[in-house]
Amino acid sequence: MEKQEAKKQIEELRKKLEYYAQKYYDEDKPEITDYEYDMLMNKLKALEKEFPEFITEDSLTQKVGGHVKEGFTEVVHEVPLQSLQDVFSFEELQEFDERVKKQAQEEKEELQYVVETKIDGLSMALEYVDGIFVRGATRGNGLIGEDVTDNLRTIKSIPKVLKKPETITVRGEVFIGTKEFEKLNEEQEILGKPLFANARNAAAGSVRQLNSKITAERPLDIFIFNVQKWDKNPFNSHYEQLNYLEELGFNVNPVRILCKNQKEVEKAIQKIGEEREKLSFGIDGAVVKVDSLTFREKLGTTAKTPRWAIAYKYPPEAKETILKDIICQVGRTGAITPMAILEPVKVAGSTISKTTLHNEDFIKEKDLKIGDTVVIQKQGDVIPEVIKVVKEKRTGKEVEFHMPTVCPVCGAPAVREEGEAATRCIGIECPAQLLRSIVHFVSKEGMDIDGLGYKVVEQFLEKGLIHNIADIYSLTLEEIASLKKNGKKFAQNLIDSIEKSKEQDLFHLITALGIRQVGTKAAKVLARKYKTIENLQNASFESLAMTEDVGEITANNIIEFFSQEQTKDTLQKLKEAGVNMKLLEEETSDNRFEGKTFVLTGTLEKYTRQEASDIIEKHGGKVSSSVSKKTDYVLAGEEAGSKLTKAQELGVTIISEAEFENMIK
Repeated sequence: MEKQEAKKQIEELRKKLEYYAQKYYDEDKPEITDYEYDMLMNKLKALEKEFPEFITEDSLTQKVGGHVKEGFTEVVHEVPLQSLQDVFSFEELQEFDERVKKQAQEEKEELQYVVETKIDGLSMALEYVDGIFVRGATRGNGLIGEDVTDNLRTIKSIPKVLKKPETITVRGEVFIGTKEFEKLNEEQEILGKPLFANARNAAAGSVRQLNSKITAERPLDIFIFNVQKWDKNPFNSHYEQLNYLEELGFNVNPVRILCKNQKEVEKAIQKIGEEREKLSFGIDGAVVKVDSLTFREKLGTTAKTPRWAIAYKYPPEAKETILKDIICQVGRTGAITPMAILEPVKVAGSTISKTTLHNEDFIKEKDLKIGDTVVIQKQGDVIPEVIKVVKEKRTGKEVEFHMPTVCPVCGAPAVREEGEAATRCIGIECPAQLLRSIVHFVSKEGMDIDGLGYKVVEQFLEKGLIHNIADIYSLTLEEIASLKKNGKKFAQNLIDSIEKSKEQDLFHLITALGIRQVGTKAAKVLARKYKTIENLQNASFESLAMTEDVGEITANNIIEFFSQEQTKDTLQKLKEAGVNMKLLEEETSDNRFEGKTFVLTGTLEKYTRQEASDIIEKHGGKVSSSVSKKTDYVLAGEEAGSKLTKAQELGVTIISEAEFENMIK
């Protein structure tokens, strides 16, 4: 390769890797898989090795990715938190062993290795003084990290006081367990929040929150895997050191295998690979470390990686099998997901008999048919994927798959929104999505039942105390109190809140019903126009389509929703329970904010965002989600972010909560 061509390729690879590293480390929003990133990095390493004159200090081959997030205090690591060199084959691993073994013979050192799982999370340094946890910091760029002590104090598995008064700095990996991650994403979807790309990014995003209350709500855990600094270290063995850390009260990496030679290392790696789907946490490889701490010092480090450790990344493994059938499952959000039923096949150490096919587009893109020979791949983590069809093995007997037009659980229509990949059941009483329906119904934007959040609703369903939305209004004091120890006060408060919700204005009820594409704004318009839920039920398509903020697609959704027997049944039950079904407040004649556009940012002390928006709209104003030159006011609360900065740049009037209160008096 010509030098100029090599230079050009190196520069292009660096730009790509910098971009993907920023998405991964700083924004916790990866755009490519770890394997794809590793392959790009390997290509860059190979080019830099061939053309060393183009190596620069700022290349990602020479430094750790990641920067300090704005809002956090910088922490300078006394001992750098380095990354590891990756290998993808036992041949590369052997090269590492031969290099280390050669130096061990020269130094007359006894060579042993410790093989551990490479936890897929966020690396962290924890500092203890006389046994008391004093500070925790992210890895950052390896030399400078972020002080996240307050957030780490919310993680139960991080000991606040050690069992012995040691002054020590340890390194660990904060992560979210596999089942906990599935549950977290399910909760995110039910609450209408963005899903996390993977468990690693969920953990990283949770630790790097400026509000520790958010961190406390996430199911974070930690495994300690190294001692960074310990002035009174009585051990020369990393393995023994880890055992002692466990005695001190640390949650130490549970998979650690002592090996005498390369063959034992390979066996340990194979064993971890075969059993990784049984682990309760995600891994992205296995780590091989020299056990002797004095020999580690002799081996030393490069600017980026230690010479005494290496990370083995499991290569993707693919196998052929038969796609026997495609069945559909209904999730808690109403999404209907096609599942592949496979002829059982062993891939990367585990037997695969079924896997998700995601959605209708995925099946069309892969051109999948029932009876096809397909290729299944497992890459790094435990989720198998159908990657392609072996079309040359088709016999002509294969059967086309079609997404259902009705829900396989409740029989209500199954529809696919324009611009969405998922097909969803629209039945308001569908048992599969009852949790989501109720959580939305009781939300701030809906009936605003204070105290009836996601976890409480989940408990009611698990105990069989509610079977549909209307059952909320027949809950007794005793039933609610049974959820908590000494729960009478909680129960009474919730009963009061449920009773109060019966008096909500009509637009709250319309929003709470969860009609597709009918949010708070459209619900207010519909409530003012039709005055009662009965009038809305009987409204014609033409009348609805001509309504402001509605249009033809939403009009169709409304007609379809109210035509369902499940909807009619739910509304009848709510009516019998005493829920208000008519407009209470006529449009105010006080239009002091007419023609004015507000943007809200930060946390307000006296109002929720919804309450402040309602007040603005009640007085004829509009609320926008983004700041522009057309914005009249930015109402800024505590911890206001980028919207405040943009308002300052554009010269938009910024008002405090106190000023807002004066404006509405």
